[in-house]
Amino acid sequence: MQKSPNHPVKNKGIYLLPNLFTTAGLFSGFYAVISSMNGHFESAAIAIFIAMICDGLDGRVARLTNTQSDFGAEYDSMADMVSFGMAPAILAYNWALQDLGKIGWLAAFIYCACAALRLARFNTQVGVADKRFFQGLASPAAAALIAGSIWSGTKYEVDPTDISYIVAIITALTGLLMVSNFRYHSFKEVDWRGKVNFIVMLLLVGVFVIISVEPAIILCLGFYIYALSGPVITIKTIKKLKVGHIVGDEPISKKATQSDNHSRSSSHSAPTDKVQQKDDVQ
Repeated sequence: MQKSPNHPVKNKGIYLLPNLFTTAGLFSGFYAVISSMNGHFESAAIAIFIAMICDGLDGRVARLTNTQSDFGAEYDSMADMVSFGMAPAILAYNWALQDLGKIGWLAAFIYCACAALRLARFNTQVGVADKRFFQGLASPAAAALIAGSIWSGTKYEVDPTDISYIVAIITALTGLLMVSNFRYHSFKEVDWRGKVNFIVMLLLVGVFVIISVEPAIILCLGFYIYALSGPVITIKTIKKLKVGHIVGDEPISKKATQSDNHSRSSSHSAPTDKVQQKDDVQ
């Protein structure tokens, strides 16, 4: 019996282009795991950065080509867990943490578990949280911090056994930053399809030139600065630091951000000899 023309068969296929980038990111994350197991730590770190590029492209390609789908969103989360959760944790463990015994694998597990929690929280807050900010350090940035540190250490022949405890602390703290409530700029308000001044293009060329001089060190420092920017931004925009500003499950909503902006604009009317009050952040 043929289907009625009034009831068309739903297309159950998947979009090729955005999921192709997601698959490339997943492959890069898997390759990073295999490379770290074989002792090729520099290659593993670079593969994580390649996964970051692919992760940044798949969503934008989907929006530009109008090929968003629920399947793509779920697939992207699974790929991110491998590339930015498992791969950096295993890379850090194989490079510097395995000689620490239980402390080493616990630090790696804290990072891995926090990455999973970060991705799960992000998925549940889609459409609720303010898109201008990330709640907690984004998993790609956290992975870049770990990968950049190991890439730099490998390139300059740092003995990982000399800094194993430092790597354990950095790995665990990076994981905790992912599940924190610290505010991080998402840069999603940037109009990538808009026009810019010619000077902006020259500055972008300069940035690429600077990175190319010492990519390991410059990328590593860049992501360390970004990781520290969250606590700084949060502390500067609240009246009094509370536990809920550091950890919790309340999303950074647009209403809260608008309330912060209103409070900030109201405080401008206060006398200049008084210290301006900071704004609460959910």
